[in-house]
Amino acid sequence: MHRDIEPRRIPGVLPHPRQLAALGAVLCLYRARHGAALAGWAKAACAEMGAGIDSDGLRESLSFYDRDGRSCWRLCLLPDSDFRAWDRLSRALPSRVDCDSSIGTCQRIWRRVAGQVHGDCWRACALRLHVLPVATTVKPVEQSVLAASLAPLSRCGEAAARRIARAECADGSFVVADSSCGRTALPVVGSSTYSTPLFECSSQGQT
Repeated sequence: MHRDIEPRRIPGVLPHPRQLAALGAVLCLYRARHGAALAGWAKAACAEMGAGIDSDGLRESLSFYDRDGRSCWRLCLLPDSDFRAWDRLSRALPSRVDCDSSIGTCQRIWRRVAGQVHGDCWRACALRLHVLPVATTVKPVEQSVLAASLAPLSRCGEAAARRIARAECADGSFVVADSSCGRTALPVVGSSTYSTPLFECSSQGQT
């Protein structure tokens, strides 16, 4: 059964926003009914790393689940991501082998139609996550605020993002920054760049 339908029961472990901010550019998959791209993070109660093989090779993702064990948010590794930060995070979280990485055209169409009928489609966008300085928020010191800005991708990263979005039946558009196809993360964005982030929500009370 597909992970969108079958609830997951895993240990209640969540990464800290600082760990997510270290990942660089990632593909974010979020449910359209939640509205904002970071709404799934606010609902998340646990997370796990997943890896699977498809026709393009290894595909890795970080899946988040709500208190009912339903998938609510996902981050996918891209060629533009920081691979070392991703590896460090993967060692700190539960993991699974995804046996559902490659599906046929008919099943993709079925998923898309089913999502539209139930108003539960997935959307995709490339994000760079940030931790807002506590001084810019009214949150208590022990609560970090996760924010995000849209991340321009290399052409290789944009192609990978489109493949993943297509496989997950998610609608989205991506901005290409240059024609490189390396595995190096994009330059770190300074705080002045995202002082007014596109998306914002509070963490799950982590320190």
